[in-house]
Amino acid sequence: MKRGPKILLVLGLLAVVGMAFRVSWNALRDVAHAIGADPTAATVYPLVVDGLMALALVAALVLPEGDRRFALRILAGYTAASLVLNYVHGLVPTLHGPGRERLADWSPANWALVLLATSLPVGSIFYGSDLVAKVLHHRPASDETAQTMTNRSGSELPAPADPAPGESVYAPPLPAPAVEPTEAAPTVGPVREVAAAVADSRPAVTARAARPRKLTGRVPASARTTRPVRTPEELLTEAREATAGWADGELTADRIRVAVHTSAEKARTLRDTLKAERAAAPAGLHLVADPVPEADAAAGE
Repeated sequence: MKRGPKILLVLGLLAVVGMAFRVSWNALRDVAHAIGADPTAATVYPLVVDGLMALALVAALVLPEGDRRFALRILAGYTAASLVLNYVHGLVPTLHGPGRERLADWSPANWALVLLATSLPVGSIFYGSDLVAKVLHHRPASDETAQTMTNRSGSELPAPADPAPGESVYAPPLPAPAVEPTEAAPTVGPVREVAAAVADSRPAVTARAARPRKLTGRVPASARTTRPVRTPEELLTEAREATAGWADGELTADRIRVAVHTSAEKARTLRDTLKAERAAAPAGLHLVADPVPEADAAAGE
């Protein structure tokens, strides 16, 4: 709607309200004269009733839901009271003249109407002050939202949005130290094959470790290894076969771990078990290392 028609609509509304107030003002002034008010009090009496109606209407447009209902109840109550007094003014012609008059011939009705007319100024003081206080202490919706967010504890605040996924800033883990074979005694049999396999796979492991690793979730069951878990008896049997040709000094946890591909803790347990078995067996019954290849060549010559 354009600005010009809005202004005309507001001006027309103010004119209608002003004329209606003038009509009601005449009736309320005569009622005030009838209940004993002096000329000055009777002149301002209509402002007490109809003026609070206008104030309640403005407060209902400004206040929030709970206080708005309170303002609308005040508006409805004072509108009904003004309507009753205007109705009585039309029924009793003697109220049009000056002086004190009865508002009704029946005494209980007269008492009720006098009580209504005299209580309206007191109600205007109480309800009008309450409405003004509510309007002055009311805060706009934006201020209430900001204050509420300030007073809320950290657990009630909304969770921050997840940051955009990016590359990991952590350095890749260092490669595990390679186990060098002992040069004091040559390795033969299965141990030599295991050492050669470890030496061949070392560059590939180092190259994979140098790449930055991305964060991943839990590995699904379908992608996990299908290698069966060995029992302690099977693991001990493999360790016996792998170390059959080793000397007693070569029974170390690191060499056993590499030979049977197990953890360091289990390798230490296997080492202790194998040493205990060799100590309990009669001397000379356990296997020893093969002679040096150079010695065999010399003997053949």
